Amino acid sequence: MLLAVDIGNTNVAVGIFQEETLVEHWKVRSDAEKTCDEYKVILRGLLRASLLDETQIKGAILSSVVPPLTPVFQELCRGMFQIKPLTVGPGLKTGMPILYENPLEVGADRVASAVAALEKYGGPCIVVDFGTATTFDALSAQGEYLGGAIAPGVRISAEALYAKTAKLPRIEIARPERAIGRTTVTSMQSGLYYGYIGLVSSLIQRFLDELGGEAVVVATGGFASLVHREIASIGYYEPDLVLGGLRILYERNRKS
Repeated sequence: MLLAVDIGNTNVAVGIFQEETLVEHWKVRSDAEKTCDEYKVILRGLLRASLLDETQIKGAILSSVVPPLTPVFQELCRGMFQIKPLTVGPGLKTGMPILYENPLEVGADRVASAVAALEKYGGPCIVVDFGTATTFDALSAQGEYLGGAIAPGVRISAEALYAKTAKLPRIEIARPERAIGRTTVTSMQSGLYYGYIGLVSSLIQRFLDELGGEAVVVATGGFASLVHREIASIGYYEPDLVLGGLRILYERNRKS
């Protein structure tokens, strides 16, 4: 079995693959203050609750956008499974030319999701990841990573409204019945929910124009489950796209 770990700013996504099948996956809170031992306890408990034998995990791959947690999970893999994990970064073979001016600036999670989208849908393709930040990645018909866009995630925006204003409350992010809110809460929900639909729809259209008018559009990330059906240009929703990309990257690099 393969352990795939995507360390994000809000959550750590953990997946267990048997060959190409994702047999189990979980999300735990990202906490740079947690020690390796604390994450070991969490992961061991999750494995046992799912009746999975940790001794059957023979490979591991990590992607991380939280530098302090990268060595924590590398140590975890060595300690729990006696495995040196592959880590997405310089030197890892992606099979995908990255045309960013500085390829090292592209987040490991974005690389993994792009690889998975190209493998499943081909190019041209647009990947929209509704995570802590909302990221957009453009992939060419030739399988090249062209670049993208980064916007504040919807939860960051909601927290900014609460933190930077005197009277606006912290709210649940939800779909309001109408765009014209009649309370402070529903007005904020409208601005966040429908505002993000507008932002995403507009950027996708600009990407499509620059890609020649046609591309497969794939959504992933936590907030995508709430909004992907509202955006006509999104053709596919893949909640585990990054984990799938990590599995592909592992297979492409396992011999080396």
